[in-house]
Amino acid sequence: MTDPQDTTSDRRPGGRTARVRAQVLDAVRAELAESGHEGLTMEGVATRAGVHRATVYRRWRDVAGLLVDVIDAAGEVDWQPPDTGSLRGDLTALNQEIQESLVVRPSFPLALMAASFQSEQAARAQTRLWADRYAQCEILVERAVDRSELPEDTDARSLLIAATAPLYHEIVLLRAEPDAQLPKRAAEAAALAAAAGAFPGRNEENP
Repeated sequence: MTDPQDTTSDRRPGGRTARVRAQVLDAVRAELAESGHEGLTMEGVATRAGVHRATVYRRWRDVAGLLVDVIDAAGEVDWQPPDTGSLRGDLTALNQEIQESLVVRPSFPLALMAASFQSEQAARAQTRLWADRYAQCEILVERAVDRSELPEDTDARSLLIAATAPLYHEIVLLRAEPDAQLPKRAAEAAALAAAAGAFPGRNEENP
């Protein structure tokens, strides 16, 4: 659930190819954040990156290719879920990260979400990224079960979606002003519901 603007993973050793990729993906992020998907062009990215446009076309082919690679790069970031010692603390910290990435202006995550609705390739890449992030965060639920905070059969994915969804609903859908207490409230509500057995694991009796 980390901010996809973090480019740490792009800057690993790899010579000129890695440097060019980092420059181009940084340019894509900047162009998306400033102008949105509608303003993203191969020429604009090449100019901002200081790279010949032929290089950009040769490696990424089109705007969809750029979008897919920038999303894939976000998945390469060495990010770890919070570990505060309690489920409520972990979910609150996770929600705070999400809210910070959504309310900053310009917000790259918001621009990327919008872009994914314009490109099937980008949409598939973003789905993979979200699935990976939720899978990473399942450790929060596993630790809570080990601490006897949750029933053993708690469905991690359902709990995580319930905990994080209010932020996207308020900030992205309703365009509400940021509420500093929302990350904690949403986390506590989901944690309480989960402790009461609201997210049982799926099985034959409970498909």
